[in-house]
Amino acid sequence: MPETSSLLSLSKDKIRILLLEGIDGSAARQLEAAGYTNVAAETGTLPPGELAERLEDVHFVGIRSRTKLTEEVLQRASRLAAVGCFCIGTDQVAATAARRLGIPVFNAPYGNTRSVAELVLAEIILLLRGIPARNAAAHRGEWLKSSEKAHEVRGKTLGIVGYGHIGMQLGVLAEGLGMQVVFFDTAPRLPLGNARAVAALEDVLAAADVLSLHVPDTPVTRGMIGELELGAMRPGSHVINASRGGVVDIAALAAALRSGHLGGAAVDVFPQEPASTRDVFASDLQGLDNVLLTPHIGGSTHEAQQNIAVDVATKLVQYSDNGSTVGAVNFPEVSLPEHVSARRILHIHRNEPGVLTAVNQVLAASGANIAGQYLQTLPDVGYVVMDVETNDVAPLLGGLGALEATIRTRWLR
Repeated sequence: MPETSSLLSLSKDKIRILLLEGIDGSAARQLEAAGYTNVAAETGTLPPGELAERLEDVHFVGIRSRTKLTEEVLQRASRLAAVGCFCIGTDQVAATAARRLGIPVFNAPYGNTRSVAELVLAEIILLLRGIPARNAAAHRGEWLKSSEKAHEVRGKTLGIVGYGHIGMQLGVLAEGLGMQVVFFDTAPRLPLGNARAVAALEDVLAAADVLSLHVPDTPVTRGMIGELELGAMRPGSHVINASRGGVVDIAALAAALRSGHLGGAAVDVFPQEPASTRDVFASDLQGLDNVLLTPHIGGSTHEAQQNIAVDVATKLVQYSDNGSTVGAVNFPEVSLPEHVSARRILHIHRNEPGVLTAVNQVLAASGANIAGQYLQTLPDVGYVVMDVETNDVAPLLGGLGALEATIRTRWLR
């Protein structure tokens, strides 16, 4: 059973925060403005062994997409109170293991929406005009001045798979250029503009002049676009993947492009990506004139990185200062008022029958007055927040820590 979190006896300047992968400086400034000045920032990732070692003395860590927080790494990070993913996805974190260790994981699901949508929109225009192949030819000294395989976007059909925030915004932008938009999503979605929902993935494949993928990385989506699905697309159509690398079978995509069945592709994410700029990138799509390859930069704009940095840093501050878990992807979400006069105790526990009763018995035995109590649960983990009026929290913390179901107890001054 983990000990009562040690960070809560520390002043803010003693709480250690580690930011990896060149997170925008707005994050450190946001943290420092809230009183957290013990912030270390690294421009790249850390090798797994060094990462685990560094996290042993860290209370909050911020990462992007390349750092892998495995269950083994999290087990060693005994002081870690929360993880901030300064990006949309969180599949680089063993989120279930983190929850069971009492560690909420926060992200910025909307911070780079516009940036990704703009990149995809630009790629749609470039692919339909045949610009990748003409650009490659010009670099070789060739002059492909022809209208063959060059089309306007107006009147063409954009098929979107995954109609979340990025897919929706992309659809609106594409309609502004005169495109027709159809989309498929496993969840019911209200169409924006004149976009039209279809019943199955096959319907999008059959309709699309350009297919754009905007789905998360799940067992269902991995490999969802393979040889069969590519073969079902219109001859001469195009594929864009700015979602997750495992969604498209790269070998099958390369074969469909080499055969001429597809007119082109733009890929920003790959099943295996270099861990740093020093590593070599390799893909079956290299050398194909009609393909745009970008190094996972869909959300890499100054504006997006600033938005993400401020959003995630704010969530980390709110959790550290107040205990609020709104926006956590793996944890019971509790929105909390400010605590001024009362002392706030956060109790994370295994969700088992009788835990709340045992918690309240500890409170009653201490003689503390309960000013407020808040509880949310997931099937395996519960989170109860108590505002108590007492001059001595030590008996409370000891009693709560001794409960068999306790994962972690925190005290906010």
